[in-house]
Amino acid sequence: MSEKKSFLGKIDRTIFSVSAIIMVLFVVWTLLQPKVAGATFSAVQKFITVNFGWSYLLGVTFFLGFAIFLALSKYGNITLGKDGEKPEYSTWSWFAMLFAAGMGIGLVFWGVAEPMSFYAGPPYGEPNSIQSAQIAMRYTFFHWGLHPWSVFAVVGLSMAYFQFRKGLPALVSSTLYPLIGEKGVNGWIGKLVDILAVFATIFGVATSLGLGAMQIATGLNYAYGLPTGMTTTIIIIIVITALFITSAVTGIEKGIKFLSNTNMVLIALIVGLLIIVGPTRFILNGFTETIGSYLFNIVQTSFWADTFGTNPGWVGGWTIFYWAWWVAWGPFVGAFIARISKGRSVKEFILGVVIAPTLMSFVWLSVMGYSALNIDVVQHGGIAAQVAKDASTAIFAMFQHYPLSGLLTILSTLIIAIFFITSADSATFVMAMLTSGGELNPSAGLKITWGLIVGAVAIALMVAGGLGALQTASIAAAFPFMIVMFAMCASLIKAFQKEDKKESVEPQVNNYNATTAQNSKHV
Repeated sequence: MSEKKSFLGKIDRTIFSVSAIIMVLFVVWTLLQPKVAGATFSAVQKFITVNFGWSYLLGVTFFLGFAIFLALSKYGNITLGKDGEKPEYSTWSWFAMLFAAGMGIGLVFWGVAEPMSFYAGPPYGEPNSIQSAQIAMRYTFFHWGLHPWSVFAVVGLSMAYFQFRKGLPALVSSTLYPLIGEKGVNGWIGKLVDILAVFATIFGVATSLGLGAMQIATGLNYAYGLPTGMTTTIIIIIVITALFITSAVTGIEKGIKFLSNTNMVLIALIVGLLIIVGPTRFILNGFTETIGSYLFNIVQTSFWADTFGTNPGWVGGWTIFYWAWWVAWGPFVGAFIARISKGRSVKEFILGVVIAPTLMSFVWLSVMGYSALNIDVVQHGGIAAQVAKDASTAIFAMFQHYPLSGLLTILSTLIIAIFFITSADSATFVMAMLTSGGELNPSAGLKITWGLIVGAVAIALMVAGGLGALQTASIAAAFPFMIVMFAMCASLIKAFQKEDKKESVEPQVNNYNATTAQNSKHV
């Protein structure tokens, strides 16, 4: 391998070239033919959700069951690293970083918009009723609860185990080592898996960047009267892209860790203020009630596919979109969580990644959702009607009904911007890692390159169809990667069984890295 220094640093030429060229062509085609692209996206989304929606329901529910099984099994004491290694980061910083990378913008965007959308248009039952309000909160918990975090846990656990305990490169393809061996990982199968991971990451993050830009524009409009629209949204994407590239270049310790900890404080401040100035008892009662309803109905809800078409399009537009979005986020969130989880046990990892963020999400959703529902159900306000017109205005419209609305609007806009940065920052780092042969500290130039591509894809999708195009991108990119996730599960079980029998599955790391080095070039 050449020691020549370059802007991109070390790269895997095959993975980087194929991924970058396809994404550049995608951006050019979408910007030149936005109407054709929009129609294509719509057709793809309809085809996948109608014909394969059931596979997302079964798949994501399986991942939840698999994660719970591993946490409670005899494999739970295995260390994600060499025996005796301690975690790199404190539990607080670890939790803050994984929460910021794993939920971020979406939780703020949909915290009010989703419950109010379901209140006015529930999956079943009478709209705008107390029953639809209860169903709305239960389904909101469902979409942001144990299922999405189990997706992240499966990918993250697989990557952390093979990366830190078995000494393999930090690549998605490394997680399939027990199934396809060194030849398969270094061959076309491994390359294809890593390219699919890059595509899923780009489209998953672009969806979040589009949502975040729309909501930042709305927040600035509410706070300062600045205009909204496509031009404003694109300008925001450009500005935030520059900021998250800067954060990515500074590294995890200085960039993501600081911003994640800052956002946790801001979230706690907003939640605390709204509990104080909002309908306190209503929120606390609702939080308690919805947790019980969520847990009681989780099995039926997990498998409900609306077979008889009682509400055509609802499952595809909501649950399947969410499950696809989480799977699309799986490679980058999983890889990032793996990167910061060295030294933790399997049980600690799964409980930390699945349970703790779920509870945090439920607190946020209860405060936001029940504060909004109180306005429409109790006070007969008009939040649901406002959400129907423009979902990005939901949280700001709700704030207008409570004291300190100006402060809450500014804080929320700031949180969205920071989540925007941390999510894209994490994804940029992971894409650079995946296209550099698994480097844990990829070059700044490679991060900048992928940051620019992600920003361009987000802009292209906004131009081609806005929210609908963003949703389609996630659903399409997630489908092939879900198949990879099933293989990850089989690979983990095979490796754990051999480790339990005291049989080493550790590859010849020196030989493996030598082979890998031949495929990674300095350009």
